[in-house]
Formats: sequence, C-alpha cells, structure tokens
Amino acid sequence: MYVIVAGIGLVGGELARRLVENKHDVVVIDKDRDICDRMYAETGVVAIHGNVNQVETLKEASIDKADTLAATTGSDADNLACAILAKSLGVPDVVARMRNPLYEKAYKLVGLTSVLHVTDLMVNQMMIEIEKPRVRRILSVGGGKADIYSVVIPETARVAGKTVESIARHPDFPPTCVFVAVFNREKDELSIPRGQQVIHQGDELLLISPAEDMRKVTDFLFG
Repeated sequence: MYVIVAGIGLVGGELARRLVENKHDVVVIDKDRDICDRMYAETGVVAIHGNVNQVETLKEASIDKADTLAATTGSDADNLACAILAKSLGVPDVVARMRNPLYEKAYKLVGLTSVLHVTDLMVNQMMIEIEKPRVRRILSVGGGKADIYSVVIPETARVAGKTVESIARHPDFPPTCVFVAVFNREKDELSIPRGQQVIHQGDELLLISPAEDMRKVTDFLFG
C-alpha cells in the first residue's frame, strides 16, 4: 500500500516506522525539517518538509497514488484541513488523530474512514485501520478498556469454515477477545455465536477486545 503519514510526532513517527517494517510504501510530511531529515536517515522513507494543510505539499507527496492518508499532527485544525484536502483529492481511506472532542462532529462531517481520540489512540489501532479495511471499531466500552469491532471475513481467511469453539481455543487467538454476534450476509441472519457455529467467508463478526490485542486478533483471522 502507498501510505502518507502527515505529521511526524511520537504517534506519526512510530506509525511510519511500523508501516515501513510491514513493507508498505510510505511518505511522511512534517513542517520541521530536522524531523524530516531524521526520519529519512532512520527509515529511508521519502520525507517532505511542508505544511500538511496545503495542496501543494500533498501533491508533492504524490497524493494521487495514495491508498491511505493518516493525519497525525498535534493540531486538530491541521488534521481536519489535511483530511478534507485528502478526501477532495480522492484518497480512498483517511484516518485522523483527534485531540479535542469538540472537533468530533467536524471530523464526522468529512466522512473519514476512522477518527481516533488521543486518549485511546494506539499505533496498533491505526495500523489496523490502514491495513485491515474490513475491520471497523464501532464502540468503546468500560471507559475505553475495550472496544467492539466489526470484522468481515474474507474468502482467504484461515477461519473460514472453522467453528467458533475451534477459533477461540486456538493458542494464537487472544483469550481477551470474545465473539458477540455473527451476521450472515447471504442469509440476512444475525445470531449469537455458539461453540459449534461455523464461520463462513463474508460473515460479519462482532467482537469485543482490548485495543492492544486487536492486532493479534486480525492477524489470526486474516492469516
């Protein structure tokens, strides 16, 4: 995937490094030239010195080729402006970091793929949003201690044709993750999963899991 990371602070920098490790094509943007130079020296990514809220900068980053843009600056105003520009320039998936909840309605109006609050933001979660478009976080529960996710099972998934019990008992499946419901799109049926229920390709699973374990869950389900 071709990913633009706009804003190279603690979150954006770590996200860019993880994306590079996972063999994605990454371009980073930051208004601090020293940060750009350091990121290039560390990772070899294309690092563009400029403002993330300017069309010229985004075009320099070849935004027309981007599969995903992650707006990760420390400013909601900059992230929002960058996200709006990215959507207007045709980027399919745009993920943004939100610091102030007062901006939440504005982010939603833009129609972003995902908006992550700074208090529960983890690089793992952004990686999920970028790498696993079939995964959506629906709701936080328990004061942010866990989240409910929607996961659509692709044809190539290792769990297609497996029972709920065999999936849950597998040593690579985190025990902190629990099946909540299964929606069979072909039959238009919603069910509460039991041990012997078989998971099929195309099924939409509702799962509850701590955010820090969800990456392991998706790696197992899609492996």
